[in-house]
Amino acid sequence: MSSSSSFLPKSSDLHLRERKKNFDVDELELATDEPFNEEKDTKSANLSKAQTLRKKIGQFGDKLAPTLLTLLAFYVRFSGIGKNPGVVWDEAHFGKFGSYYIKNEFYHDVHPPLGKMLIGLSEYLAGFNGDFDFSSGATYPDHCNFVFMRRFNAVFGALCTPVVYFTARNMGFSLLTTYLLTLMVTLELTYVTLSKFILLDSMLLFFTAVTFYCVTKLHTLRTQQFTREWSLWMLLSGLSVGCVCSVKWVGLFITLVMGIYTIADLFSHHCNKSMPRIQYYRHWVIRIIDLIIIPFMVYLFCFKIHFAILHKSGTGDASTNTLFQVNLDGTNIEMGPRDVHYGSHVTIRSHGLSPNLLHSHAQSYPVGSGQRQITGYGHSDDNNIWVVQFSRGSGLEVDDQGLLNNESFPLTDFSEIRLVHKNTESNLHSHDIPSHVSKGNFEVSGYGDKIIGDSKDDWIVEIVEQLDSANKSYHEEDPNLVHPISTSFRLRHKELGCYLATTGLAYPSWGFKQAEIVCKNSWSKRDKSTWWNIEDHWNTNLDLDEGYVPPKSKFWADFILTNFAMASSNNALVPDEDKYDNLASEAWEWPTLHVGLRMCGWSNFTVRYFLLGSPFNTWLSSLSLIIFIFIISVKAYKWKRQTLNLSEDDFWTIFIQGILPMISWVFHYVPFVLMGRVTYVHHYVPALYFAILVFGFVLESLFSKRAAYVRYPAYMFLFGGCIYVYILFAPIAQGMTGTGADYKYLVWLPSWKIV
Repeated sequence: MSSSSSFLPKSSDLHLRERKKNFDVDELELATDEPFNEEKDTKSANLSKAQTLRKKIGQFGDKLAPTLLTLLAFYVRFSGIGKNPGVVWDEAHFGKFGSYYIKNEFYHDVHPPLGKMLIGLSEYLAGFNGDFDFSSGATYPDHCNFVFMRRFNAVFGALCTPVVYFTARNMGFSLLTTYLLTLMVTLELTYVTLSKFILLDSMLLFFTAVTFYCVTKLHTLRTQQFTREWSLWMLLSGLSVGCVCSVKWVGLFITLVMGIYTIADLFSHHCNKSMPRIQYYRHWVIRIIDLIIIPFMVYLFCFKIHFAILHKSGTGDASTNTLFQVNLDGTNIEMGPRDVHYGSHVTIRSHGLSPNLLHSHAQSYPVGSGQRQITGYGHSDDNNIWVVQFSRGSGLEVDDQGLLNNESFPLTDFSEIRLVHKNTESNLHSHDIPSHVSKGNFEVSGYGDKIIGDSKDDWIVEIVEQLDSANKSYHEEDPNLVHPISTSFRLRHKELGCYLATTGLAYPSWGFKQAEIVCKNSWSKRDKSTWWNIEDHWNTNLDLDEGYVPPKSKFWADFILTNFAMASSNNALVPDEDKYDNLASEAWEWPTLHVGLRMCGWSNFTVRYFLLGSPFNTWLSSLSLIIFIFIISVKAYKWKRQTLNLSEDDFWTIFIQGILPMISWVFHYVPFVLMGRVTYVHHYVPALYFAILVFGFVLESLFSKRAAYVRYPAYMFLFGGCIYVYILFAPIAQGMTGTGADYKYLVWLPSWKIV
């Protein structure tokens, strides 16, 4: 009885059903009651009109607000942009790089080319002819329209304002939060300051912001995937990723953020058991094409344009391989005799990660053998010249004219040779002593002279590649002979069996930060670190061949080597323990706003700029990072305890509004904590952008459900604080003039060197 009674409705259930029945009857009566229906229709119509009016006001505000804020962004960035007529801070670098595109001269830098090509475009549009060298602190000449160049750069900074506005709207923030975040980005002091000069930072921030905007836009379209609009934004996302990575490698961090969102999106589709597998695989294919292949093609295309424009020999020749250099207009590489003989004077360039020339000098290793240093050096120098001699074991020696018994003998595959450094007369030597920087290799040194030496001076030539002349009518060369430029070979140590190689690493200061050269056990002929070629060749006993045209360089090889050279240069940007860099700063000093950076000379007669984040933006956003962790921890605890019910939409809202911006901040901040390179305040620029978005999430969490009498005053206070702090500190971004005493009121912390 008791078991069956459990299936009977309880009295309370019956009461509820009766109420529902009565409600249904009342509802039916209301539907047939004409006078009452008219009154209800009137109320509904009025309500509908009010909703329509609010919707129209909201739509108007969604157009007016970003427009006004964008105009404000342009105003504060363009205002007084030419007050300082001198080359300010890194304009000395990037203005000069832009001028190389005007002059078509090849250069080397640690960053990809897109941003510098855009700077070059601004200089071209300004009518600049490239005759100014952008020396630090130098005054711009009258014919150099530097104001236009700076405004071109400022446009990227100003356009971050509408991007952050619509990003916040895509993330689902309220209008008040959206307006506040947009105002914070508009009036952020570092953003305003950096936008006023010919630098890469505004471009990097713009493309970073656009890429994150694309993430949020794709999120709003997650229920409309494979529609025309969604496909367009997938394509635009890929283009944006390609652009941000082509400005600076820091763009890889926002690329990782895009990847995390994509993985989360794909995981949600994987959990959708109703989705056909073929459609799930389509999701993968379209993302691989749009978010991997297209960005890489954009990056590749930027280098294609870069190489096409810079077709003349320039300051960056030393960072490239011989084939690339010899094909530049006005190359410094001279065409020597086509066959290398014993007695020839040569320079030898590596094909490895550091495509430097084999080099030696009088200095010795401070440890190890204590013999003369052997290094890799990219620039032209007399210490790069070597003389090809017969091996020590042969007992033969060419005379001062490079002849043996009045005869000249060619260098062939498997020839045994001894390389003698021309200036020090020491022999290229290796022995069973560990290398100095890399592990598992042998030291290579300069040892002895013409008389002093042993069998460890001997090397065996192994030809690995012969390239044909670009002149199709040129005769076929003997593939067993060593030719300058076109022959790639390896040098095997006769006694140890290891190969002469570069490691891509550099010696410490005692080795002048030059590239490490080692003897390496290599088991593959394709190991490019062991490949070498003759670059310059002199031999008065041999005739020149005027009909020879060097092979064309290969784009893919040029692209790979250039990127490795960029990586090598980045790794070399480490703090010098012997020098004090008063501009450098530690990563912990950025979110705490412990230091700023003087961007130019600091005399009373100079318009001065101090790169410092807005105390309002930086301190509040840094605090919000800690509060965010607390909020998420509480939500996770309540959800785990089942006291907080979260739908799938709730999870996505928390993810897109809070977790993803926080991940973005971590990705743009932590690498600078871990890396050993020298760092500066401007490296925090992208991370600050995401800290501001995290601040938006914290505001929504704290105030979205508060009463209007609490929420509105709080927001008004924040709006007022943002504007007040900008107005107060505006001189450091707009240019300080007069004496330092006039700005003592801005020194809130003793570490701020404003005066």
